[in-house]
Amino acid sequence: MASKIRLYVECDLGSDERVLMRREQAHYVFNVMRCKPSDTLLLFNGRDGEWQAKVVENTKSSGQLLCDHRTRSQEFPPDLWLLFAPVKGSRTDLIVEKATEMGVARIVPVRTSFTIVKRVRHARLVAHAIEAAEQCGGTFVPVIEELQSLDSVLSQWSVERNIMFCDESEANRKRSLDRMRRGPWAILIGPEGGFSESERKCIQSAFYCNTVSLGPRILRADTAVVASLTMWQKAFGDWR
Repeated sequence: MASKIRLYVECDLGSDERVLMRREQAHYVFNVMRCKPSDTLLLFNGRDGEWQAKVVENTKSSGQLLCDHRTRSQEFPPDLWLLFAPVKGSRTDLIVEKATEMGVARIVPVRTSFTIVKRVRHARLVAHAIEAAEQCGGTFVPVIEELQSLDSVLSQWSVERNIMFCDESEANRKRSLDRMRRGPWAILIGPEGGFSESERKCIQSAFYCNTVSLGPRILRADTAVVASLTMWQKAFGDWR
């Protein structure tokens, strides 16, 4: 029986390669989805594309799969990073999920002057990115970095990478993406309290910074992430 189940694995994938499932994967596949030996599912690892594999062994806590053939070539997202300040509750998880679905290569949580959330669970964010990639049909899981200060990130910034600075103070101004430079990019989204004046001046003083408006209304951080990614993907990404 063919299956629409997709799993992210870390091992190499290739013809006749055997894949040992983790306990939680085995529980999902066999206990939740009721898969049996000879059933098929899809695997990806972010390197070798997507492969169809067959269940060849299952127990209560583990399972083994056998790769058959590649169903899709490896696809990589545009060279786009997302820098965002973590927000309260599950909205940080939502930001990571949507950024993965919409196609970013790297996600960087940053701590700004007005960031309320001081800690994030890195493993939790990675798990949400993996689940989002499994659900949306992607073959790539973005790199998730540990939380770090915005000052630290900018002090090590490569001038080759442009920054699309989404500043809430620009809500009533129109800034066109058409005049922006091509090349590697990063989108910077601030916290619920916005950016401090010193942060704003520091960011805008860099020649690689491009300040944009996300419309006439001030958006919540998670909404701003989706809006900014949509704008960038339409102008420079793989939506064109």
